[in-house]
Amino acid sequence: MTGIAQSARIHPLAVVEDGAVIGEGVVVGPFCYVGPKVVLHENVQLLSNVVVSGLTTIGKGTRIFPMAVVGGDPQSIHHGGEETTLSVGENCTIREGVTMNTGTADFGGKTIVGDNNLFLANSHVAHDCRVGNNVIMSNNVMLAGHVTIEDRAILGGGCAVHQFARVGRHAFIGGLSAVNYDVIPYGMLNGNPGILGGLNVVGMTRAGIERAVIHTVRRAFKSIFEGEGSIRTNAAAIRDEYVDCKQAMEIIDFITVDSERAISSPNRNKA
Repeated sequence: MTGIAQSARIHPLAVVEDGAVIGEGVVVGPFCYVGPKVVLHENVQLLSNVVVSGLTTIGKGTRIFPMAVVGGDPQSIHHGGEETTLSVGENCTIREGVTMNTGTADFGGKTIVGDNNLFLANSHVAHDCRVGNNVIMSNNVMLAGHVTIEDRAILGGGCAVHQFARVGRHAFIGGLSAVNYDVIPYGMLNGNPGILGGLNVVGMTRAGIERAVIHTVRRAFKSIFEGEGSIRTNAAAIRDEYVDCKQAMEIIDFITVDSERAISSPNRNKA
């Protein structure tokens, strides 16, 4: 795909720099700016007053609402102006005032956002983040640099995620929570500092996970977080017992992998 597709609709009050690649069916509304190294795939919509800059790719069907700034330089004192990238997947909705930054050269230079995500107004995706698929970030959610958000996580309004922290698949983060440490898959975290309150049973049920499986995961959760050893020691100790439960193994694998951050728990004094 090169140049501007014939079916693209670009408002006469928009600015599309030479070199930008605009796919079939793209709509660029009034007062938008599209930089010279941007790629907009098929049926992307920039409604109005949207800035897409940098070395940024937007996947097909994604809609971006007014005052969003996508592809801006990383907000890092270590950024020296190197050319880094942002990739946004397909069928995302990026609401008013959302900001997403490119990566930093020292960490691979890539910020990556997956498919079918919903970013509500004024949420922020910082440099070098990895956001999976079917994620919901509510209004004013703030991701620091190098954060990983796995598939189908939901982050409540105004919560903040510490740099290098991970939020596991199907986790739920309550509004205004401070995510200082990693949150296990299917975990539910609330508060400042964030405390792991248990499992996101509602989310698991909505995902079609059977009640018997949920009970099995609950037993694993209790063994990990209420056992006498450390969280990581307890998780490693029960691996063989839960090898036939995919969801429990997701939690165990998440805990036992190397990470920059500790694991969020119901007990602030246990790591």
